[in-house]
This record gives sequence, C-alpha cells and structure tokens, in this order.
Amino acid sequence: MIEVIDLLKKLIATPSFSKEEDGTADVLETYFHQKGLKTKRIQNNVVVGLDLYQAGKQTILLNSHHDTVQPNSGYTQDPFSPTEKEGRLYGLGSNDAGGALVALIAAYERMREEKLNYNLLLLASAEEEISGKNGVELALKSLPEIDFGIVGEPTEMKAAVAEKGLMVIDAKCHGKAGHAARNNGENSIYKAMKDISWISQYQFAKNSDWLGKSYMQVTQINAGSQHNVIPANCEYVIDVRLTECDSFEEVLALLSENLHAEIRPRSTRLKPSGLKSNLVHQILEDKEIEKYGSPTLSDQALMPFDTLKMGPGKSERSHMADEYIDLHEIESAINQYEWLLNEMNIKIESYETVG
Repeated sequence: MIEVIDLLKKLIATPSFSKEEDGTADVLETYFHQKGLKTKRIQNNVVVGLDLYQAGKQTILLNSHHDTVQPNSGYTQDPFSPTEKEGRLYGLGSNDAGGALVALIAAYERMREEKLNYNLLLLASAEEEISGKNGVELALKSLPEIDFGIVGEPTEMKAAVAEKGLMVIDAKCHGKAGHAARNNGENSIYKAMKDISWISQYQFAKNSDWLGKSYMQVTQINAGSQHNVIPANCEYVIDVRLTECDSFEEVLALLSENLHAEIRPRSTRLKPSGLKSNLVHQILEDKEIEKYGSPTLSDQALMPFDTLKMGPGKSERSHMADEYIDLHEIESAINQYEWLLNEMNIKIESYETVG
C-alpha cells in the first residue's frame, strides 16, 4: 500500500497532460523495473504481464490512464504538489484516475504471484481524457486478443456495467446571401432553427435496461457576418449519446432524412459499451456490489470486448479544483479488485469461459 501511494505521489508531481505523458510513462516504467517486472512501451502506453502470457488461456486486461486534463483555474494549492492531509491525498489526477491506476497495479502485483487460469495483463494508457488515437486504441493493436477488461475510473467501486457512446456531428445548413433591407436571399438560420426544433423534440423509442434512452443535444451554433447580411450558411453541432439499443448508422440515416442540414460525423469510434458476461454479473451480485449504467465516457468505448468500469474515488471530483482521493478508498479498491480477480479465477476454472 505504501509503495503504490508513493507511486501516486510521483505521478501527481509529474505533469501528464494528454499527448504529453512521457514523464509519467517513465515514472511507471521505473517503478515496474525496480519491481523486476518487464514492460512493453507503446509510445506513452505501458504494458506489464506479456512475459507470462500463455497461448490457449483467456486474457483479462486491467486498465487505467495516467494522463490528466489541465488544472482547474480554481486551485488553491499547487496541483503538481501531492499533499497528504487527514487521510486524503490532494493533487491533479489523484482521483481521475491515479487512485484507480495504482490500486490496479497493487492488485496486479498480488495476483501475479497466484496460479491463474487466465492471462493477466496491465495497461497504463495515455490520451484517455481526449479519447486520443495514440492511447488504448493504439496499445490494443500490440496486445494479444483480450476476453475481458476492468477499466479503472472513479465510480466509488460501484460497478458500471454499461456506458453510453458518443458521436459528435457537424451540421451545416445552406441558404442564399441577401440584403436584410430588401428581404431577399434565403436565410440559413431559419433552416437551422427548424432542424434544432426537430432535434429538441425527437425522442428515441428504445429503452436500455441500464442506460435509459439515447438522446441528442445541439451544443454549438455559428452563422452570420454582419447585421444587414442574410447568412448563406449556418453551422451547428449535435452531441449524440447512444445506448447499446441504437447504432451510429441508424442515427445518421435518421438525421439525413429529417434535417435540412448537410451532416458529417467527426468520428464513430466511441461506441456504447458494457458488460455482457453472465459469469461476471453473477460474481458482482454474489458480493452485492451495486451495478449501474454510466452516462460518462471512458476508454471502455474503444475496447471491442466485454468490459466493466470500476474504481476508487468519485466521478464528481474529476477535473475539479483541489482534486483529491481518500487513501482508504485506494486500500479498499485493492482488496476488491483482488477479490474479483480471485473469484474469476475460480469461476473460469469451473466454467472455462468469462462469457
């Protein structure tokens, strides 16, 4: 416990903004090497456990990220100065997601010594905060096939068994420029207003057991150059949050059919995700771990295999000023991760599959 808390302090003290995580990747590699563990470095992603990999066994991945957002302007102390006070550790990235990362590392170290019926890999990934292409998505290309993943994010160690996907769409309505005094031209803003009205009233029909319904919001709009010119173009942005009941393709077809705008998705990478495994669901229920559907996005969206999101800390502390995590949360998380991995070891031996 003391060793991983010291590691967390070193991570906090090392700036690691997304795409600039080389310093914390070095800290992690040094820690693992001092422990006698072999690492694989994939840009700023650090993998442990490949030296024990055995073909023919299922593979479980432990993952959390070591990048952070920029510090909130409301900080009253140095965000890069880890401060321990009254059982709490303050500092940027302590809650999101340093606490989860070091708890997973501690659990990995304990489980590595056990005789496991599955391969256990640990991935400390980069670029999570921006859903970057050189984070977990890049790292997975260099790993063997994964059967199940535990994603460490601050959930109070409740089990997020589903997570909404995200698709951001750029929309553009075309009109015809004219002089406002002559009332000629074709106002693109009015077309956009009709679109936005339709979007605001549309209700998705399908209901997810864990996530409710999909929804979409218009979050940005831009048009016009000056007060007396009827704008030829009006651009707006649609933020779409989807459950597993709806697909990006279906939504794009729906919007194309009903909007005046020309639409273009920025990406269709961040898909809805979650836990399908009956075995893992049963383990969670046996332990009476609370399950829920998460509205927030994580690297789960980039994992094309069964996943569970669970970690110490609280989501509402993420990105706030004077971010902190309680040390007892980390200790409790280590024990719960270890228990879960032990239970999976027993069940996999009995049932031969995670799914």
